[in-house]
Amino acid sequence: MSRKEKLIKRFLSQPKDFTFQELVTLFSIFGFTVNKKGKTSGSRVEFVNDAAEKSYSMHKPHPSNVLKPYAMKQALDFLKDENFVKE
Repeated sequence: MSRKEKLIKRFLSQPKDFTFQELVTLFSIFGFTVNKKGKTSGSRVEFVNDAAEKSYSMHKPHPSNVLKPYAMKQALDFLKDENFVKE
């Protein structure tokens, strides 16, 4: 099993210690890049996939780098709805 497959499997299990950096890596596997949305965006980031013409916006977790369960669920729902992952 490759590193990419392991990361996807880990994400699908919805662990309590999944970090924002792991999410960035996960989205990059599917061709997304991070767009910080300008100086006044605060902690808001946008994942953009120009080829598929898709985007996903969220807030970076703070003060910790670990994602909240609701953020994990929303990201999973987006990736499922857009057919990037299948459970």
